[in-house]
Amino acid sequence: MLIPHATLARIQTGEVTLAFRRWDRPRVKAGTRLRTFIGLVEITSVEAVTLSKITAADAHQAGFATRAELLAFLKKEGNLYRIGVRFAGADPRIALREDAATDIGPVTAKVLKLPWAATFLRLIAEQPAVRAPDLAAQLGWETVPFKRNVRRLKELGLTESLPIGYQLSPRGQVILDALAGRGPADGLDGGGDVG
Repeated sequence: MLIPHATLARIQTGEVTLAFRRWDRPRVKAGTRLRTFIGLVEITSVEAVTLSKITAADAHQAGFATRAELLAFLKKEGNLYRIGVRFAGADPRIALREDAATDIGPVTAKVLKLPWAATFLRLIAEQPAVRAPDLAAQLGWETVPFKRNVRRLKELGLTESLPIGYQLSPRGQVILDALAGRGPADGLDGGGDVG
């Protein structure tokens, strides 16, 4: 579910607590937490509604000045859903990225199981803030699978997105340094080249 940046800021302050979308079927479920640039946004409810059930108060809670403005936004086809939203705190990956002191053995072991990971980490370290399509092309990868795999590294707290491209997190730099000097004799049976 895409939420405009201005609306996200208002969700964070508690000013916006509703969203309305037209979909063929619900695209989110109550309890889902979405990662956004402000942190986590939790979906608190999802219910099908009709236009006649939308009130002026609903429009204000969704960040619209008037009911008419909201209805104009909802002109496209599809089933109408009323979605409760709330700010649910900081993105936990931020704290993970900064945590370079915790035992890195388990994360290093995970990275060793991903044959492309060390190469991706080195490339991002050497070329921060470079567009994903340009990085992918250097490796002979298509952009979509390249970005998908960078997101896997991000889930481990190893990379972070910039307005353009990526950079290694402090944790990612520690892992890359460990990979540069690590071999099977260090207790991780990586076996052969990890790049």
